[in-house]
Amino acid sequence: MQLFYAPDIATNPVLPEEESGHCTRVLRLAEGAEIELTDGKGAFYRAVITAAHPKHCAVNILESWNPGKPWNAYIHIAVAPTKNMDRMEWFAEKATEIGIDEITCLRCRFSERKEIKTARLEKILVSAMKQSQKAMLPKLNDMTDFRTFVQLPFSGQKFIAHCEAGEKPLLKEIYQPGSDALVLIGPEGDFSPEEIRWAEAQGFQPISLGKSRLRTETAALASCLTLHVLQ
Repeated sequence: MQLFYAPDIATNPVLPEEESGHCTRVLRLAEGAEIELTDGKGAFYRAVITAAHPKHCAVNILESWNPGKPWNAYIHIAVAPTKNMDRMEWFAEKATEIGIDEITCLRCRFSERKEIKTARLEKILVSAMKQSQKAMLPKLNDMTDFRTFVQLPFSGQKFIAHCEAGEKPLLKEIYQPGSDALVLIGPEGDFSPEEIRWAEAQGFQPISLGKSRLRTETAALASCLTLHVLQ
């Protein structure tokens, strides 16, 4: 069944305009049709359409349930957006399908992209959430300066993946299954030595993601998937 996203459905049983249009104009659902919705906060709803309006489709909620998050830990990936936003959008989509709690866009010394518009990324996250039949919409943060970000409190394990020479443990070797995790992924030019030292001083553990040198978006997704496999 098609899943619709209505963040305020619990208090306002009306679909947002974009979802209303898709429901009534594209799918041609009419009054009396049953649909499933999510609020993006963990709950699903079964409802029946009471007013099939293309801008504000009203529904009557029949039941709601919260199945709980299908992974144990809180997963936060902080990544420097690529110059080509298609690659960042690909990561955001696939990470949402796999399961992620929070994404932060980092502004680093060697960042190819210093600013982003989050509106399109938000739409991609919503679409991926619905497609993968999830009820949790990841939190998406605006571009944040690296030094500011690494000083923010985080109660779980903190990692920084970088390409500097030297022995580094694999993420799978030091991640404690079930622990909340935050992973920093740098730009194509990697983190600067100063950024690496600064992150380490804030408690981030250097890690490797394997012998291959991965593109930014691949490294970010590999981190997310590794954390899931080890849950």
